[in-house]
Amino acid sequence: MYGITGFVGGGGRRTLQRMTRVLPHRGFEQSSFHLDGDLGLGVCRPAIMDLPEGSQPFFSEDGRVVAVFNGEISNHRELREGLLQRGHRLNETSDGEVLVHLYEEEPESFLNRLDGIFSLAIWDAGRARLLLARDRLGVKPLHYWVGSGSLVFGSQIRALLEHPSIPRQLDRQALDQYLTFESIPAPRTILAGIHKLPPAHWLSWDDSGVRLGRYWDLELRPMRGLDLRDWEELLLAALRGAVRRHLGANLPVGTFLSGGLDSSTLTALMVQEAAEPIRTFTMGFPEASFDESGPARRLARLLGTRHHEGVLSGRSCLELVQDLPEVLDEPLGDASIVPTWSLARMARREVNVVLSGEGSDELLAGYPTYPAAHLAEWLRRLPHPWLDQIRKWAARLPVSTKNWSLDFRIKRFLGFLDEPAERRHILWAGSFSEGEKASLYGPGMAGPWQTFEPLEAFLRPGLDLTSRLGMIDLNLYLPNDLLVKLDRASMAASLEARVPFLDREVVELLARVPTDLKLQGWTTKFLLKRATRHLLPAEVRRRPKKGFGMPVACWLKGPLRPWLEDLLSPRELRRDDLFEPSEVRRLWDEHMTGRADHRKSLWTLAMFLQWRRVWLPT
Repeated sequence: MYGITGFVGGGGRRTLQRMTRVLPHRGFEQSSFHLDGDLGLGVCRPAIMDLPEGSQPFFSEDGRVVAVFNGEISNHRELREGLLQRGHRLNETSDGEVLVHLYEEEPESFLNRLDGIFSLAIWDAGRARLLLARDRLGVKPLHYWVGSGSLVFGSQIRALLEHPSIPRQLDRQALDQYLTFESIPAPRTILAGIHKLPPAHWLSWDDSGVRLGRYWDLELRPMRGLDLRDWEELLLAALRGAVRRHLGANLPVGTFLSGGLDSSTLTALMVQEAAEPIRTFTMGFPEASFDESGPARRLARLLGTRHHEGVLSGRSCLELVQDLPEVLDEPLGDASIVPTWSLARMARREVNVVLSGEGSDELLAGYPTYPAAHLAEWLRRLPHPWLDQIRKWAARLPVSTKNWSLDFRIKRFLGFLDEPAERRHILWAGSFSEGEKASLYGPGMAGPWQTFEPLEAFLRPGLDLTSRLGMIDLNLYLPNDLLVKLDRASMAASLEARVPFLDREVVELLARVPTDLKLQGWTTKFLLKRATRHLLPAEVRRRPKKGFGMPVACWLKGPLRPWLEDLLSPRELRRDDLFEPSEVRRLWDEHMTGRADHRKSLWTLAMFLQWRRVWLPT
């Protein structure tokens, strides 16, 4: 894996060097540059030993096409063979070298031939054209800024900020969306003018201007005519093939093992496919309701892996959380970034590469919000007096700080019952509602704001409810939250993370699976649970989904309290007139006294304030 950056339209060698050299926090140790007039490309090589990746940038035979690349092309061997047969000369064994030659053949459509996870930049000197592109599901990040006659890009925002043309200015519309989504949906970032290139998109820059296009879109087309056993065999075969491809490199490989269905499936398949014992890694917590280390340990023993465990305490969390702005150059309200980063650091002591289970929940209806959405649609038909009585009963439930406690789930479920299904789905998982933000905002956030604007692009009214929500998660939650978390945490630890559930063959297969084989009543991921019944013990397949949460509600009252109190000071809150200190004090008082559970709101707000302190200092 690499970090890439560059510009066209001017910048100079020193600027390019600065842009490239701020990327080493991602685990990189070697950098190289290419300058051609007002075009600059920079790349950092990872601190992962013995990678057979060749050197970057890559050049065509005549030197007129040059590319930098981050990620892996999983079908590069087949592509390489075809290129050699057609007369191309390839000098390296790197997967990225095929890019310049494919571009020479099909500059407008070569992206359709790539499988894998990637972000890339290609300079075509003959056309004076710069092309940027990002993989289909958005596993690898890419950001850009367009100025008058210029374009600047990079794997992370920090690289762009080294360019003298780019100002640091808060995007308040992005802040409003962040406070609800807990992440910032593409194409916005937290800084005005800097954009994320959306997944499955390309961007080209030349004398005629900037063009943006999509080269792939996932269509849900359920295929009938196959029985359950056929689908089970197809799914296992696709997953086995994906795991085999990700084990192909000559590197020590492990897996993040939570004891849940997704990571357990990958681990079991890895054990069957790997020539040597697999290393597994689990992060536990002192608080029992959050800790899944026991089930993970039992499965590791059953499968015969070399198992490693860590425990994240509140004190350890405090040490990590204060360094998060160096890992995340825009705020992320997903608290599981902390245990994920801790887990990645532990894994890196033993392996260079891990497999992780992201993508399964979105593609197989794995979140508990999917069956809850169907229940909500039924409850909405009840007479309003009945619903009022249910809400009064729920309000009297005692507040608990445990993981997915009954009161937490019921209160969030009922709180957004009257919203349209798609908005309700976002609000159940998010932090601040529209009403809560109205009380929170100061004069500097007067609005109006288009909070749910990102949602509009992914509404699919012709689909059933489960599929509609799955497409929202696949296009919003997965690339803007989960994959950001995985990429930043792993690369900050010099660890390469791969995601077999997002292999193109697996994704396109699951797009054809009928919805009733994904969700049956309250049984989520029905097909995967059936397909793994001979692979995994019943304990794993029946365990309810927990997620990788940590005891935020409890720790905010304990070891994290001084850190939080410092961030939520009236002086910090009044800066730029963004927030009302009195409203934040109310949230603080209710949480600290146990009258309410505001873990999500307080954490999300704190992550922004800490980010601002580092990246937008006064």
